[in-house]
Amino acid sequence: MKKEIYLNSIYSGNVEYCYGLKTAINKSLVEGRLYLSFEGLEGDECADLRHHGGFERALHQYPSEHYAYWQQKYSSIMDWVVPGMGENLSSNGMTEETVCLGDRYQWGEAVIEVSQPRSPCFKLNKRWGIDNFSADMQQVSRCGWFYRVIQAGMVSVDEPLILIAQEPNAMTLREVCDIFFGDPLNQNKLLMLKQQRKLSESWKCKVIARLESQEVERWDFRLLGHEETL
Repeated sequence: MKKEIYLNSIYSGNVEYCYGLKTAINKSLVEGRLYLSFEGLEGDECADLRHHGGFERALHQYPSEHYAYWQQKYSSIMDWVVPGMGENLSSNGMTEETVCLGDRYQWGEAVIEVSQPRSPCFKLNKRWGIDNFSADMQQVSRCGWFYRVIQAGMVSVDEPLILIAQEPNAMTLREVCDIFFGDPLNQNKLLMLKQQRKLSESWKCKVIARLESQEVERWDFRLLGHEETL
């Protein structure tokens, strides 16, 4: 299990007004060691604590491999470069196909654990000037993922992510996305998701609500940025 992955880079950002909204999506390179608390990297801010951040979304990682895909799909945009998705961690060799819910890593003095895929939102549309970019990201399951922090401590880009624990029935993040976004009312698959012990509480609550109501929560505001319509 002693799999080691070195990160390409670490990023942190401050809340500012840009792209027509308040956001901390613009991140800057961090060098040297810094403290990772249970709420995230030292100095990293969040503009919307209701929908972003918190203990189960303390860190966002996005595979750098995905940028080539977006460059090919939207070739008229030339600046498809890290950290354009607002990620804290940039990597090669870790994707939604290989990373699983509950994967636990030693990182420097800290321990982090995969809690959920990212739910793409309309701020990505604003950032890239593409109306349906968040929906496109959701459809192809190239969302990146979040970590909860199990043990706080000092971290740096020079220290690898070392896989130290994995759930026995763990689903890959691609499998999770394909159910949650792509087949959202499949009862058998939702029951499988419900059994994932390490799935974040916010996603698990949505899974349970779907099972009980046979309806999918509305995605209008998250994906498009306007209020839900009947």
